[in-house]
Amino acid sequence: GKLVDGKFDARRFYVRPEQIGDLVAATVPFALRFGAGALASGYSGRIEKDDPSKYSLVRFAGYMYTEKSAIDSFKRPEKPIQLYEFEGCPFCRKVREAVAILDLDVEFYPCPRDGPIYRPKVVDMGGKAQFPYMVDPNTGTAMYESGDIIDYLFANYGDGLVPWMLRGPLSVVTAGLALIPRLGRGSKYVAAVEPQKPLELYSYEASPFCKVVREILCELELPHLVRHCPRGSSKRQALFDTTGTFQVPFLEDPNTGTKMFESAEIITYLLD
Repeated sequence: GKLVDGKFDARRFYVRPEQIGDLVAATVPFALRFGAGALASGYSGRIEKDDPSKYSLVRFAGYMYTEKSAIDSFKRPEKPIQLYEFEGCPFCRKVREAVAILDLDVEFYPCPRDGPIYRPKVVDMGGKAQFPYMVDPNTGTAMYESGDIIDYLFANYGDGLVPWMLRGPLSVVTAGLALIPRLGRGSKYVAAVEPQKPLELYSYEASPFCKVVREILCELELPHLVRHCPRGSSKRQALFDTTGTFQVPFLEDPNTGTKMFESAEIITYLLD
């Protein structure tokens, strides 16, 4: 999935044999959460004449399936939202789904158990080790409580209407059940070196390939900017224009200049 001779050798839906179990388990949350985070708000699609310069999920017989959303009609934050959270938390998952639906770029500061950097920082900022914790540098707003955070995000950067799968007790129950197959991955700190600059990841919450990468980023407590690209996001076209293809996850490490596709290769890179 790396850049070779000016081109990326990305292999769509490629799975290493040793990855099968992890990816199957990482797919379960998609079903339990009714696909939350897969589609951008106001998603729609249609069939058009094929245009090789445009991203398309499916091409056939001279036609292509194009996707769009209502995101362009929503207010966009000038600076990325900041989220302090960790993978093995159902309340955090709901907020991650919300920012994916809203197609927001978000700076994630992972807070796994025993993490030495960002858990203590949340206590310093907010007074308690509770997650998720959101900071919006555009408005000066900082808050705990997933429900309040979701309401705030949709009121300020959406149409004000919170999707049903993010509301009510059932959303918490299904988000909790969705964590079981992964057996707590992304929850416990693994010693690592803090990078000088945050990594950048093209991703969206509903993808199992993205989830296994995010788990490692969280365990290593590596800060990263996620450029969410759910279906209907214009960032899919932007990545297509940059790399010649669209596939997630796609990692950019500004500390080393590394750019790469393929979840298994990204994980190997992060752990080396």
